[in-house]
Amino acid sequence: MFDALRVRIASPEKIRSWSYGEVKKPETINYRTFKPERDGLFCAKIFGPVKDWECTCGKYKRMKHKGVICEKCGVEVILSKVRRERLGHIELASPVAHIWYFKGLPSRLGHLLDIPLKDLERIIYFENYVVTDPGDSDLEVGQILTEEEYREMEMEFPDTFRAMIGAEGVTELLKPMNLDNLAADLKEE
Repeated sequence: MFDALRVRIASPEKIRSWSYGEVKKPETINYRTFKPERDGLFCAKIFGPVKDWECTCGKYKRMKHKGVICEKCGVEVILSKVRRERLGHIELASPVAHIWYFKGLPSRLGHLLDIPLKDLERIIYFENYVVTDPGDSDLEVGQILTEEEYREMEMEFPDTFRAMIGAEGVTELLKPMNLDNLAADLKEE
């Protein structure tokens, strides 16, 4: 028996260490051959063979080739049940905000950045901009702008003013913070 259960978000490095490969295409199954698409969501090279002891191209069949990785298709010759256990990963083009950190009450991100939850949601869901570098304007870092206000500021201060939208904007606001030191200080209190 156990006394406690701890649930945490895995770091990108940890997820990559668990992963057997990167899923690069949105395709699943080839409609003509009914085989998994290479580098797709059901890729045999990443997740394992579709048939027990057989690679995708058919070069290696039967248990005598156990553990061999086919030079032609790159699939390991093992039991197909590994498809239920293996994990692949997708590299995202831009940052995303985990819902636990901004929707959970109290909002961890909102508290760190001193931004109300509703405003934080508007930034993350691409409705409003957040000022990341006021430049020559009279705005402050972290100030929320509508689309119209953003366009006006861009016209007025084209070279110095900078505002961002989405999780990328939130990431930019978190960069100057030393989160490790902040965590250590909070643990001491």
